[in-house]
Amino acid sequence: MDFAQFKQEVIEYSKTIGIDKIGFTTASTFDEMKNRLIRQQELQYHSGFEEPDIEKRVNPSLLMDKPRSIISIALAYPSKMKVRVVSKKGERRGIFCRASWGKDYHHVLKDRLQKLEEFIHARIPEAICKSMVDTGELVDRAVAQRAGIGWSGKNCSIITPEFGSYVYLGEMITNLPFEPDEPMEDRCGSCNKCVDVCPTGALIQGGQLDAQKCIAFLTQTKGFLADEYREKLGNRLYGCDTCQTVCPENKGKDFHFHEEMEPDPEVAKPLLRPLLFISNREFKEKFGPVSGSWRGKKPIQRNAIIALAHYKDESAINDLIKVMTTDPRPVIRGTAAWALGKIGGKESVSALEDASVQEKDEKVLAEIEKGLSIIE
Repeated sequence: MDFAQFKQEVIEYSKTIGIDKIGFTTASTFDEMKNRLIRQQELQYHSGFEEPDIEKRVNPSLLMDKPRSIISIALAYPSKMKVRVVSKKGERRGIFCRASWGKDYHHVLKDRLQKLEEFIHARIPEAICKSMVDTGELVDRAVAQRAGIGWSGKNCSIITPEFGSYVYLGEMITNLPFEPDEPMEDRCGSCNKCVDVCPTGALIQGGQLDAQKCIAFLTQTKGFLADEYREKLGNRLYGCDTCQTVCPENKGKDFHFHEEMEPDPEVAKPLLRPLLFISNREFKEKFGPVSGSWRGKKPIQRNAIIALAHYKDESAINDLIKVMTTDPRPVIRGTAAWALGKIGGKESVSALEDASVQEKDEKVLAEIEKGLSIIE
């Protein structure tokens, strides 16, 4: 087998199945990434959503017998909606980050990787391939960087010259000896915009993220959100795009190559008040197909309540009172109480005072008192 020729065939085939960029690297260990991951754990900067075994995250030989190369793929996703919906008084809307627009990217990339595997097996039946997307063991960014897909930016995203950082990443470990591509040089230079504008200071310095402070992580937690972050959340329901939208490399970048990535505006930017009472079935039907639903409806509902407080949406007061007095979940009741305090008004004061007599949960009572204390 002429693997130089076969590599070109794989590249050409990848273009026909909707892979926007492809790169190849060795299956050697990611030593630099290992050191970074160890340091992240020491500093307690990791999110807890990752594969806990650092060795598996950096050593392909622990994931496959005698791996020889890794194929990295990237698919570009839209940064703008073709059809826009407007958040206005009485009809306030939240927002899902761009990486959660359209069909869950895990399924989209797995489909492309599966087709790539089938193409390889048709030519080399004895080939061994192991594909993964995001939730796999390897660090997607480390593979993509070494495979020449892009450079690892100060915002901790892979930035490609063609598509900016608006790309989904996936990879395939193989036992085939593909010639590796050259890594791309860092082009961030002296630009520090992403670090400077990070809403919570989660970007400690270029390329170092404290995931525990990152809004993208915080929107996925299920407990009470710390007071210091509630004001920072704005109308975000899932994820955060700030470090991408300020990046000069993303200016003017907006690609609509994949139909399944096109957002439904009513899903990507939904009305907030209906979210407060959405049933499990309704949530699954409407939001189940997008990646931002993976933690269930509770974090989304909590974030929607915080967003209503952000807007000081007086039209939501009656809904929030109902949530505060009837929802069975303390986190949701308590967050609603805090939101009523932020919105203010006589109706909110009266409802909070009544709830302080009826409520039994200590954490919710603390939120009620907090709500009363912040009413202007």
